[in-house]
Amino acid sequence: MDLAAVEKAFRDNFVERGELGASLSIWQGGEEVLNLADGWCEREHQKEWTAATMVPFYSATKALASATLLMLLEENGLGPEDLVCRVWAEFPNKNATFGELLSHQCGLAALDQKVSVFEYEAVIAAIEAQEPNWDLGDGHGYHPRTFGFIVEEPVRLLSGKRLGEVFRERIAEPLGLELWIGLPESEFGRVATLYPGKTDKSDLESGFYKAFNQQGTLVRQAFSSPRGLQGVHEMNTPKAWQSGLPAMGGVGTAQGLAQFYQAAIGVLPFFSDEVLEWMKTPLVTGDDRILMTQTRFSCGFQLDPLDGAGKKVRHNYGSGMHAFGHPGAGGSHAFGDPDSGISYAYIMNQMDLSVLPGAKSSAIIEALSES
Repeated sequence: MDLAAVEKAFRDNFVERGELGASLSIWQGGEEVLNLADGWCEREHQKEWTAATMVPFYSATKALASATLLMLLEENGLGPEDLVCRVWAEFPNKNATFGELLSHQCGLAALDQKVSVFEYEAVIAAIEAQEPNWDLGDGHGYHPRTFGFIVEEPVRLLSGKRLGEVFRERIAEPLGLELWIGLPESEFGRVATLYPGKTDKSDLESGFYKAFNQQGTLVRQAFSSPRGLQGVHEMNTPKAWQSGLPAMGGVGTAQGLAQFYQAAIGVLPFFSDEVLEWMKTPLVTGDDRILMTQTRFSCGFQLDPLDGAGKKVRHNYGSGMHAFGHPGAGGSHAFGDPDSGISYAYIMNQMDLSVLPGAKSSAIIEALSES
């Protein structure tokens, strides 16, 4: 592994790609082999960014939430093949399995009812009343916001606790991870300020952003239901940090994310063999109804899609054929590769306009894959 090339790619982000503050953590074989942190926590350059700096990492949270549910399913004698309604009787898609729920196949990406992301019971009631956006078995589509609620409700029914509590007690604390889904007040002073991505004309001309910016499209509805925390400025508030939203509310360090993936790929002995298999085994692939590009999902994690010859069409998760992880809106990204034993995490506060990994993380992954 050419760590010098990886470090150069990290430094280039500040020189060439407008990075403000960022952390990079790479692990292999149960040990951290690279930890880089540089820049500033805010544009006014008042507080230096360090390896201890934390930031909201949006949808990278979905991986942590999925692992939490998978652990509870196994402990209760259940798995991806079991019907969701065995645990959640009012789940609207009576034939859907937990595997289909976790791989974005249930057609509950957008809600007809206008409810707030902060009103848990109201969102659950809206989900239970929702007519699926598409029929089960008719493809898949990323659930950017509702995913957190449809994963948390089974966790609450199985454990009697909020998902963020279970994650801290059962995963983060035993592994010593500085990751939270619901940040305590004692950690507020470590959180950097997020800044929105700059709009580029080429981005706005893509099919996804055309649909995202058009009123009434399923894409726009999916990214705006439930309502709230729409703007980046709202994510810079204690209310957002404490919200404990499993789809987008995670806060922590790059080191914590990378170390989590050491456990998720089985390098650090923590998850059972069964749960490890569920995390990495692809369940669905093809054109994504929401992201409007090819995606590939296991139980809550993304993998790079493959072409007809079995080759990767993207390398968001490096060169490893079995690598999996999850990005966060704007540029945060983390994954693990069970073949090489490498895990990776990148967090930053100057966001890009992207829902999949952007140029900053991709440049580092390319250097990592080539080294």
